[in-house]
Formats: sequence, C-alpha cells, structure tokens
Amino acid sequence: MKYKNLLISRYYLISKYIGVIIMFAGGAILSPLLFLTAYPEEAALAPHFLLAAGLSILIGFVLYIYGNKHQSEDVELSLNEGSIIVIFSWLGAILFSAIPFITILDMSWTHAIFEVVSGWTTTGLSLVDVTTAPKLILIWRSIMQFFGGAGLAVIALSSLLPVHGMGLYMAEARSDKLLPHVKRSTMMIMKIYTLYTAAGVFLYYFSGMPLFDSINHSMAAISTGGFSTQPDSIGHYNSLSIEVVTIVLMFLGTINFATHYTLLKGKIKIFFKNAEIRLMITLFTLLTPILMFFSLNALYPKLSENFRITFFQIITALSTTGFSTIAFTGWPLFANFIIIIIMLVGGGTGSTAGGIKQYRIYLIFKSIYWEIKEQFLPRRSVSSNYLWRGENKFYVKDQHIKDVANYIILYLFTFIAGVAVHTAYGYSLLDSMFEFGSALGTVGLSIGLISPEAPTGIIWTQTIGMFLGRLEFFIILYAGIKLVKDGIYISKHD
Repeated sequence: MKYKNLLISRYYLISKYIGVIIMFAGGAILSPLLFLTAYPEEAALAPHFLLAAGLSILIGFVLYIYGNKHQSEDVELSLNEGSIIVIFSWLGAILFSAIPFITILDMSWTHAIFEVVSGWTTTGLSLVDVTTAPKLILIWRSIMQFFGGAGLAVIALSSLLPVHGMGLYMAEARSDKLLPHVKRSTMMIMKIYTLYTAAGVFLYYFSGMPLFDSINHSMAAISTGGFSTQPDSIGHYNSLSIEVVTIVLMFLGTINFATHYTLLKGKIKIFFKNAEIRLMITLFTLLTPILMFFSLNALYPKLSENFRITFFQIITALSTTGFSTIAFTGWPLFANFIIIIIMLVGGGTGSTAGGIKQYRIYLIFKSIYWEIKEQFLPRRSVSSNYLWRGENKFYVKDQHIKDVANYIILYLFTFIAGVAVHTAYGYSLLDSMFEFGSALGTVGLSIGLISPEAPTGIIWTQTIGMFLGRLEFFIILYAGIKLVKDGIYISKHD
C-alpha cells in the first residue's frame, strides 16, 4: 500500500510538470502575434492563435492544479518518469499547435498534425504552400523548429521547473551536462542557442536576405529544421554568401552542446579531438570528392559549381537540416544513395540534429578497431578505451557498446519497416528509402513524394517516423512500459 501511494504521488508530480510544459507551449503559440507590429494586415488571424494558445494554457493549467494536489519533497525524476513527461508534453504541444493550420489554412487534421510534427521535430518536410501562406503561419513554423530544436523539457528546465537530477533532461535525448547542475546546464544551452540564432539573423541580413526571411532561416538553420519561406529553399537566393552563412549555422546546429561549450571556452585542440568532430571532418573529406568526381561531374561540369552544390547538400543531409539549393530528382542514383546513408548517420548526440547520431556510428567503428587490436595484444595487458566528449575523456565499457548497438538495430529495423510501407504503396525502393530516411532522420529533404496528394497512410507513416526519430525509440518504450506496469500494479492493489 505504501508503494502504491508513492506511485500515485509521483503521477501527481508528473501531471504537474506536463501541465507546466503544455502551458509553455501555449505561450509559444502566442509568440507569432508579436509580428503583427510589422504585419498589421494579418490582425484578423490573431483569434486563431489566441484560441489554440488559450486551449493549451487552459489544459496545462488544469493538469498543473490536479498535479499540485499532492506535494512531493523529492523532485528528482527518474528517466522513466521523465520519458512520460516528455511524451505527453510533446503530444499536447503538437495537438494545440495544429489548430492554426486547420482554422487558417483549412488543412485536414492529418495534414496539420504532419506539419506541426515536422516543425517540432525539426524535420522540415512540409505540406504548406509557402507562396500563399500568411506571414504569421510562416513564422509559427520557424518558431516551432526553434523551440523543438532546443527541446521543450530543456527550455522548461532552464526557466520553469525546479527539477533536480538527469531524468527529464535525458528523456529528451540529452546526455552531456555542460555544468555540474542540470538547471545551469540547460540555461547555458539556451544562451548558446539564442546567441547563434541572433548572429544568424544578422549575418543573413548582412548577406542580402530580407529581414523576415533572415529571422525564419536563422531559426530553421540553427535548429537543423529546414523550413523555408521560399519554395526553392536556399536555392531561391542563388547567393554564395547566404549559402556560406547557412553552412556555418547548420554545422553549429549539428554539434553537441557540450562540444560547443568546449569551443567557446577556447579549448580548440580538445574540440577537434571530439569523436563527432573527427567523424564529420572525415565524412566531408571523403564524400565530397567521391560525389563530385564519381557521380555529379557530368551534371555539374564546372568544378566550382560542382563543389559548391555537392558540399552544401552533404552538410544539409549530415546535419539533418534539409535546406537545399537543387532538386534531388535530377541526381544520379548513386548520389541519392550516398545522401540516404548520410541522412541515416545524422548529427551530433545531444545536438538539435536527428539520425542515428555520429557518436554512435563512431563508437561502433571504434569498437571494431579495439576488438581487432585486442587480439594482437599480450594476454595480460589491460587497455582503457575512451573517446572525447565535450572537454572530457569518456571511458567506454562493454555496456555502452551494447546500448549503442541495440539502438542502431532498432533504428534500422524501424527504417526497414517504414520503407516497406512506402513500397507497399507502389513507390520505388530508392524513393522509399530516401523519403522515409529523411523523415526518420528528421532531415526534411525530399524528392517530391510528400505532397498534399500523398496517400493518408504515407502521411501518417512519415509523421510517426519523424516523432520516433526526434524523441528516440527507447524513451517512448520506457514511457509505455512504465505506464502499463504502474497501471497494472495500482489496479491490483485497489
């Protein structure tokens, strides 16, 4: 009975924190209204955002009041409890965020949910016609990506929630603390994130991009989101300086925040020792000439143009941003296949990027090297294997390798299942791999398969893929298993 009461008290606490985060999501829905000072002609759209925000704040407040019935002195959340909070907070944010798309653009619930999941998960696949969409809708898409990139739980921890411990922090695919205290770490993340975004707005505007576009693209680039205000994405501007700014922002967005902190502290040598930085440099160095000279040379015979296009597409795929300067439909099969591989690899662990994550890929290849190396060492020799993460050495144990291998297997199994659904609808294998790989990796690149005319089954498969890819699979499994187990225990002890 004592354990049952403890469980119930923890769920009161969970309800309270879900309520706080959903209220914050309601506040985020109100933020596009700030742009009415620049676009007063869209004032008639304000009630739509007020409705969505009001419902979100109301439901969040009800959950907060309900959860506040039972005060718990212990506010250190476990990973499983943090997973439940993250899952239900994200679902609430997605539900209420879809309302403006339904009431303003007359989108169906299926299409609206797809759009906001793409926004919050920083994917960038879109069903919205950006040439006719109101400015408030366009900026709302970018704001979703900005907040989604940082993570709802991270934002809440940095400013709203008095939570100790790593449970909620890790539940949103974060693992490295910048500072010893979780709240100080999340505050530092938000400072770095906001600083880069502001710098991006200035650099875009200085490079000749209109201010409204600069704000949207900076938020989308640093969050590795990829929503654009132009149908041709970054290619619309045909500007080398704008592409360079975008590359820098995408690169920054795909780096682990702990690694950012190392760089900002001036520890340049340690920065370049980091496993993910080494892997990124290796991939850029190897894949750029391979694509240039073995696949794209005939399509772009001019060397400077070939390098410019190839390098941009590699970094937009690896960072899982999804901006583009060309149409992938005209690319050779080999080039598109390489892009699929890069999208599956993805960005840095604990960054705003998606994919399997570079750290996991690097660790698996390193573990193979260590395994071979150990076969040729003296029997009594003892070796300590480590990788650099942030400014510290991370000593790798067998359990770490097992965890990474399990995640990769689960990721690839999900990828195969999603591709199978696409092929069942009659799409080619390569097209299915490209499109679902883009969704699962929260990339946002497309070869034209996703459109308002796409089958409903494909839209929902892509939506689920984006959600799984952003929150990572084990977090969802942890939340589901805990809910079922606790529900069974409480019901048995009524």
